[in-house]
Amino acid sequence: MTSATNPSTDELTPFPDHTQLPESDGKFVKNWQEHPQSILLTDSIAPVLKQLHPDGQYCIGQDLGIYWRLTDPPKKGAEAPDWFYAGNVPPLLDGQTRRFYVLWREYIAPLIALEFVSGNGMEERDKTPWKGKFWIYEQVIRPPFYGIFEVKKASVEVYKFIGGQYQPLSTNERGHYPITPLGVELGIWHGEYQNAELPWLRWWDLQGNLLLTGDERADRLTAQLRALGVEPEV
Repeated sequence: MTSATNPSTDELTPFPDHTQLPESDGKFVKNWQEHPQSILLTDSIAPVLKQLHPDGQYCIGQDLGIYWRLTDPPKKGAEAPDWFYAGNVPPLLDGQTRRFYVLWREYIAPLIALEFVSGNGMEERDKTPWKGKFWIYEQVIRPPFYGIFEVKKASVEVYKFIGGQYQPLSTNERGHYPITPLGVELGIWHGEYQNAELPWLRWWDLQGNLLLTGDERADRLTAQLRALGVEPEV
């Protein structure tokens, strides 16, 4: 799909790409935790994605718009998950960092999209056709997994696309949701990250081992070396 019909002239005009669409609606981040939460998810899953994609062909979006249709104004045709992952797509487009993810240029839907609730969760569960987040993810963008994280309730719910619609997933014995295509589990972790003691959304491997951030891996190595009587070099 590379063009659209202009109603006024009936002539074909090219569909815009990621350099021709607005990348922001000018709104502020709704809560402080959104950015640290996205960084935590990205940092800790990086080793897994490097194993899955040794060629580096994958994309992670952090509050990055996914354009799914052309509208006037254009930003009404985009949805911006707080975090998403798409495999087997280039991280750069024509040597440029992505301004957003354009479905009619990519053709590959993200595998998982996550929303972090700032209000009461109605927006993330809205099934209003053509407007509601849930409806747009389920009926148009169609990531196989859709998650809604509510820090105030210390809870996350995950849906899987089955039979043309989202079905709620059940947790395993650890209270986690297996995301089997990635070989990981998703769940709630209570602890301190970036100087904040909060419930955080985190990854585990399928054996139940927490996936660590780069800093956590370094701290663990330092502790192991000191236990052996070796003082790490600074």
